[in-house]
Amino acid sequence: MFKPFVYAAAFDNAVDGVQPVVTPATTIDDEPTTFEFDGQEYTPNNYGEKFMGRVTVRDALTNSLNVATVKVAEMIGYGRVVQIARQMGLGTNIRATPAVALGAYEMTPVDVAAGYTAFGQGGVRAEPQFLRTMVSASGTVLEKTTPVTHAVLDPRVAYLVTSLMKDVLNKGTGASVRAKGFTLPAAGKTGTSRDGWFAGFTSNLVTVIWIGFDDNRDLGLAGGTTAAPIWADYMKKATTLPGYKNVKDFDVPEGIQSAMIDPESLELATPSCPATREEVFVGGSAPTQYCELHGGHGIVSSTGSFLSHIFGGGQPKPPVDPNNPSPNGTVTVNGDGKAALGPDGKPLPGGAEPNQPKKKNPLQKVFGIFGGKKKDSDKPPKPPEKGESP
Repeated sequence: MFKPFVYAAAFDNAVDGVQPVVTPATTIDDEPTTFEFDGQEYTPNNYGEKFMGRVTVRDALTNSLNVATVKVAEMIGYGRVVQIARQMGLGTNIRATPAVALGAYEMTPVDVAAGYTAFGQGGVRAEPQFLRTMVSASGTVLEKTTPVTHAVLDPRVAYLVTSLMKDVLNKGTGASVRAKGFTLPAAGKTGTSRDGWFAGFTSNLVTVIWIGFDDNRDLGLAGGTTAAPIWADYMKKATTLPGYKNVKDFDVPEGIQSAMIDPESLELATPSCPATREEVFVGGSAPTQYCELHGGHGIVSSTGSFLSHIFGGGQPKPPVDPNNPSPNGTVTVNGDGKAALGPDGKPLPGGAEPNQPKKKNPLQKVFGIFGGKKKDSDKPPKPPEKGESP
């Protein structure tokens, strides 16, 4: 359940101008690895002892790869992970060690739910509350609480993490959600340690499912096969209710670049690439080199010319020949009339669609977060070598 916070910390480097810049297309080697830290060795394992080799950051979270996630944390610094996690309202018991990347400390379902509100709401966290409203038998509202919210994460970072978590449902460890027939736009994450978890959200509802024993016995089952199907059944019912049925896809904030890349080279796609896929980036961190495997040798996009594979909403535009740029030398980042961004993150001239007002990103009311104050768990801490699995 903690992995999304690791990737939030990694993507935040691009916002703060901190090296290394990590994007969803950044690659890591997912292979058996022993990490040395503070004079000790730490050897995490993937669920089922399965490794995928060279993977992108998107693939690492989609498939809940433990070793790759620790490598991302090591890449940006364990302290950076702790900094962002605490900024997002998680516990002060987090320590800057390799095991922190896999959630080697206790979190309650309420902790997780509160933290995940920031991903689906443009970086704004909603604090947990015991009750939302009190209503009399006649239907009169006796008491109503106002959600307490505050910004804890850059909206661009929240959007990138949510984009990865959508893939968890669509083709990753949470695919059982779709198999159960829940089809609305949503994002989420499985979790398996001693317990089974699934935390997910739509544009207006966050729900966390936890399955386990109160005496810390090992459940022995993955979150994707235990908690995720329950989450799907619950959400199918919940999203028919008036307060939660108006589900929309997640808003794209200002400063997000969308590019067509070659899935093999991970560079900007050319007309000769046999396959392409869309990827999203914090403005200024998208690739600038055209695919050298398929005719793009030596061709680099620049702010003064164009980015031929950054496109707007709807279906991706077909690849453009680098030798035949668009007439006005600009492209649209998305279909909301936002200015197009070049590789340096600055607006390109003429890059906004005419007569289109910029779509605002208002704070949507956050629902479904109930619970009391965090409990001081008397459970023994998770052994670092166990870590989190899918």
